[in-house]
Amino acid sequence: MSTTPQIIRKDRLLIGIDVGTSSVKAGLFNAQGEELARYGNVYSTDRKADGFATQDAQDWMRLVVDALEMISSDVAGADIAGVGLTSQVNTHVFVDYDLKPLLPAFTWQDTRCANVAAELDALVSQTDKIKWWAAPLPIDASHVLARMAFVQKHLPDVWAKTAYVFAPKDFCIAHLTGKIITDPMTAFGVVDSHLQLIEPLVALVEGARERLPAIAGFTTAAGKICDGLPFAGVPIAVGAMDAWAGFLGAGARQNGDAIYISGTSEILGIVSRDKMPTPGVIAFPECEGLTIHAGPTQSGGASLAWAARLLNRPIEELVRMVGALSPDTQCPVFLPHLDGTRAPLWDAEARGAFAEVSAAMGPAAFGLAVMEGVAYSVKLLLSSLQHSANMQPEHMVLTGGGARADIWCQIRADVLGMPMHRLKNTDAGIAGAAMLAGVGVGVYQSLEIAAGQFVQVDRIFLPRLELTKRHKLGFERYVATYNAMRGIKF
Repeated sequence: MSTTPQIIRKDRLLIGIDVGTSSVKAGLFNAQGEELARYGNVYSTDRKADGFATQDAQDWMRLVVDALEMISSDVAGADIAGVGLTSQVNTHVFVDYDLKPLLPAFTWQDTRCANVAAELDALVSQTDKIKWWAAPLPIDASHVLARMAFVQKHLPDVWAKTAYVFAPKDFCIAHLTGKIITDPMTAFGVVDSHLQLIEPLVALVEGARERLPAIAGFTTAAGKICDGLPFAGVPIAVGAMDAWAGFLGAGARQNGDAIYISGTSEILGIVSRDKMPTPGVIAFPECEGLTIHAGPTQSGGASLAWAARLLNRPIEELVRMVGALSPDTQCPVFLPHLDGTRAPLWDAEARGAFAEVSAAMGPAAFGLAVMEGVAYSVKLLLSSLQHSANMQPEHMVLTGGGARADIWCQIRADVLGMPMHRLKNTDAGIAGAAMLAGVGVGVYQSLEIAAGQFVQVDRIFLPRLELTKRHKLGFERYVATYNAMRGIKF
């Protein structure tokens, strides 16, 4: 009896690259999902005033090429089958016909376009939103049309020179291959349940349509790397936005799978064919055989990094201090809304806060407050996701840089009241990007087969039932503090 091969070409290698919120990360993998080389380097975000969060798009490209050069020096003469890219989403750079940035890129944390977004949102009915997106999602400050309308209104000279508006990975693909292309999930805000452009929506901003890249599937070859660059001639897959690449890299394939990606922000996803329209939740259209209900918060790991700077402690030291505390240690309430908040509240004007502070509390207590506050923001999101998906998962697969700290994994299990299955490879984004490339070039016959090679559990964190009362009260305090803060304007 013949059997279908799990891997078609075991001797070929794959590269996954993630242009993240604060760094470019890359990994070299063999067809069995083993990581053979790793690259990582950071770039800065400019926050020169309230609401500003911009990056230099040339930094993305510089570090992507640097990553390819580093890997090429390690694998000279090896058979590289393909390269996959993923990136932060709702970050946009405006470029001219020579692909040169016309101004610093708006990151997803930039809230300057909130007023323009509200004007656009008022033009769209709830009925249309549910028809397009299966949920009454707002057009918020990070929506590509809000960015376009803002530049058109306030920077008309820049708008006149704008040829394309790119997400980071698509900007890099354009420079690497010369192809102008994106995927349907990076373009989610302007595509409908059939993965087609929403023409009435795009028409709200004159000139928007011709500035949007063409859409192709995740595993489609965008093109080949140009001569003069590392790995010239190697195909690059169109790839996917960070959440989708991370979900795929964490093994999201079956109804009921639940993924928790902890990075700069916390991103949750549940696979479910059911769709119950729920405010604040993104119910993605079916793509690659998956229907994913998802939501991103605004600040996860970013909150801990901010607290570490504020307390003048390295993050690793602050994590150790929190780990040494008794589980019943009293700590402040923390709202991780340092740059507004996204799912499920979508409140660009929200701000962070510590409340119920006492003189007995030291740096460790504040670190614990941050970890718990982020977990409470996720609990609020999870409740909405479960309603949208019409499902309560038995456990969550945990990945991302924020999953490396055991104490934070345990806090998440305690707060959410469900087991957390942490993956061995906590960079599911680069794994997912490599998997997409592998399917695209024929190393694997399907994403399910690719996931079988890449996805392995490192440790399971079980909720401590004795802390149920603590976190029930803590979550109530978190919600009450947010509601009290809503009336305060800065």
